[in-house]
Amino acid sequence: MNRNDLRRADINLLVVFETMMHERNVSRVGEKLFLGQPTISGALSRLRVLFDDPLFIRAGRVMEPTARAEEIFANLAPALDGIAAALSRCQPFDPRTSETTFHVGLSDDVEYALLPRLLRHLRVEAPNITLIVLRVDQQQMSQRLMNGDISVGISHTLDLPANAHRKGLRPIRPMLLRADIRPGALGLEEFCRRPHAVVSSMGNATDDTDHALGRLGRQRKVVLTVPQFSALPMLLAQSDLLAIVPDYVAKAMTSVEGVRAEPAPLPLPTPELSMVWRAATHSDCGQRWLRSRCSAFFCEPVELQMVPKSRPALHNDQALLAAR
Repeated sequence: MNRNDLRRADINLLVVFETMMHERNVSRVGEKLFLGQPTISGALSRLRVLFDDPLFIRAGRVMEPTARAEEIFANLAPALDGIAAALSRCQPFDPRTSETTFHVGLSDDVEYALLPRLLRHLRVEAPNITLIVLRVDQQQMSQRLMNGDISVGISHTLDLPANAHRKGLRPIRPMLLRADIRPGALGLEEFCRRPHAVVSSMGNATDDTDHALGRLGRQRKVVLTVPQFSALPMLLAQSDLLAIVPDYVAKAMTSVEGVRAEPAPLPLPTPELSMVWRAATHSDCGQRWLRSRCSAFFCEPVELQMVPKSRPALHNDQALLAAR
C-alpha cells in the first residue's frame, strides 16, 4: 500500500483493531470505545476485508488474533502513537478553560496520601477538567499503559513497555506506624514479638520487611492483611498492631489522634516512586501540564519550601519543563 492508498483506510477502524488486540472481547472493546456491539462487529468485518484476513478467531469467550493480526499490530501500534503525537501538537491547552478528561493510574499509597493535595491545587488552576483515577499497582502498570487505560501512572514501577517514559519522583522510605501508648521507640525484639498488619492489594502477607528480617535470622507475625491504606488508622487504634508504611502515608495517618510514626528498628529497602507515561502523550500540551503538576506535588517538597510565599507561581511554560 502506498500513501495514495491511505485514502481507503479509516483511522477509526485501526483504533478498533488496536483495542481488540488488547481486550480480545467485543463487549469490552465497545465499553472502552463507547460504541455498541453492532458497531464493533461491523468495524471488524471491514477490517477483515481491508487486510484480507480473519484477524480474530473466537475461542470460548475471547477472540484470539491470527498470525497476520499479530504482524499488523507490531507495525500499527507505533504508527498510531506517532499519529497521536502529531495531532496533539496542534491542540493548545489552557488549564483555566480546558474541559479535558485525564485518565491517571495511582497506587493505593499515592491515592491515599498524595492525591488530596494535588487535587486541591488542580481544582483552582483547572476547574473544568475531569480526573479519572484508576487503582493501579506495580504489577498492572505496564498493561494499563499499553492498553491506553491510563496516560500517566504513579507508583513503584517494575518493567515497562519499550515506548514508555519514566521519571523518578522520590524515595519511598518505610516508617513504623503504631497507636499504642507505650513510650519510646520499639526495639527489634519488641518489633518481632508484636502482631503486624500488612497492606496488599493481592492479599500477600509477606513483603520486603519479612525479607529484611530473614536476612537477620528473625521473623515477625503478620495477623492481618488489608487491600488499602485507608483502613489502617482505625485498625491500629487501641491495639498493639504495628504496620510498615511509606513515609508520606505515615505523615498523612499521624493526623489521626493516637497514631504515631517512627523509624523501623532495622534497615529496609527504599524503592523509588516513579511517574510513567506513554510515548504517544509525551508531547501533548495537556499531558505535559498534568505531568508537571504531578511532578511538583508528588516530589519531596524540598525546593517548594525554599520559595518565599510572596513569590508568584510559575507560568505554564516554565512549569512544563519539570516533566520533560
